[in-house]
Amino acid sequence: MKLGNISEKREALFLEHEFAGSRFLGKKISKPNSENSDFSFIVASVEVGNTTTKCILTETDLNSGKTKIIGKHIRLTREIPRPAEEAEIFGKTVGGTELTKKTLSSLVRETIQAALFENRLTPEDVHFVVRSTGVTAETGKQLEMIILALADGCLTAGFPPRKMTGYSNIDKMPEKLRPYSHLEKVYFDGTVAGVRPPAGLGESIISNEMEGELALAGLKEAGKHKNIDFRNPCIAIDMGTTLSGRIANENQPYAKTIANFCGYAGAVADALISGIDENKKSAFEFIQFAKPIEFLKNRAEEIEKSKAEIMKSITVTKIPQNRKCFGPFFVNAAAAQNIGIILFGCDVGENGSDFEKLSRIGKSIFDLFGEEGIEILIDDVMSEIAVLLIECFQKENLLTEEVVIGITGRAGITGNKPDLIIQKLKSRNVLADPETKIIFAEDGLARGAAVMARCMNSLGCPKNPLGGGRGEGCIMQKRIKFQHEF
Repeated sequence: MKLGNISEKREALFLEHEFAGSRFLGKKISKPNSENSDFSFIVASVEVGNTTTKCILTETDLNSGKTKIIGKHIRLTREIPRPAEEAEIFGKTVGGTELTKKTLSSLVRETIQAALFENRLTPEDVHFVVRSTGVTAETGKQLEMIILALADGCLTAGFPPRKMTGYSNIDKMPEKLRPYSHLEKVYFDGTVAGVRPPAGLGESIISNEMEGELALAGLKEAGKHKNIDFRNPCIAIDMGTTLSGRIANENQPYAKTIANFCGYAGAVADALISGIDENKKSAFEFIQFAKPIEFLKNRAEEIEKSKAEIMKSITVTKIPQNRKCFGPFFVNAAAAQNIGIILFGCDVGENGSDFEKLSRIGKSIFDLFGEEGIEILIDDVMSEIAVLLIECFQKENLLTEEVVIGITGRAGITGNKPDLIIQKLKSRNVLADPETKIIFAEDGLARGAAVMARCMNSLGCPKNPLGGGRGEGCIMQKRIKFQHEF
């Protein structure tokens, strides 16, 4: 059945369905191209973040290997209902929103249902579901509850368990996908887009590892649309509410993860507007339109002073081995060093201790110059954080001529941040020809979810590979040899 041909029964279901209290913050995107539906792999990326909870639908043409966003529904995580029972609260977002398994599961379910409804799809049309979270967990129990809530929300939205795990062999796969799978040649060994996850000998080194993994995979795919070969060695920087990402080296058949990132990103921008309007809890909501970089240039001195004061509280650095937490994240820098991985992070004070100071500074700039002034300040501060992070890579000799950099997440790609990042890298001689070495992409995690789903089912595209080295061919034969040796 082609996706564009909805039966009368399903049409009736769409018309009857209501989403009470739905707040659609994303842009409505056209439904899948029915002409290519026989060759399309539809994935739902379900993400619970500190600021937003999203269901983003992607469609991958398995002939070309290119993915496009076909729909999304975004809700504010802070609008989750207050828990009825205090005892049921198991954790909080960075912004302080209290979470229970029941309320989080309901938010996930409603977000998925809305995304499907708005794009005339049902759970039957989706081939795979990938779940992720940016909400930080202080304990293993908290992480377990988040994972359970995500899974429960997906199940109650209508996705069966088989759509959340990879197929063990090609015979169990839907018939129309079998011609595109290479399961009979290579199996899924945990490697996504040709990059191995850190092997910590049973020790977790960072609590946002999956976010970094998805961001890197998503940026590799985004490079296909920008005519940039974003293969190894490469760097992925995800500047959502929190910072995540990783660096992959040039090893083959699988690149090694040699660095991970954590800490604060968009939360810095959120702090700067937190004192302006108590009903505006994040910069994501507050700033709707980007202003030219030149705006308020005659008052730039005051904004520059405020930025300098803010940066006194911002630490962007290689994470010391004695830190057990960095920003909102658990870290194990000693274990990371033992397996050859460097950890980089961004903190505000110590583990977020200076957020109140940032709130006061943001309020003063807003009172002087209004919304335009605070937008300029946020763009300047966030672009500075991105550049400082890249300078950290340079100091550790990780910024080679071969490496390419991808940036995703609202705190790195919205407004004038991309232009400012390029300008600052040029003026400081950090990166030669940054326009040819950096890509900025939306929905990196969702694109990464589509890539992960393909990898879990060996739905590779040898003619247009994501793994391997830049300018080289597919690593299929190298993978076959590698897997047969172990």
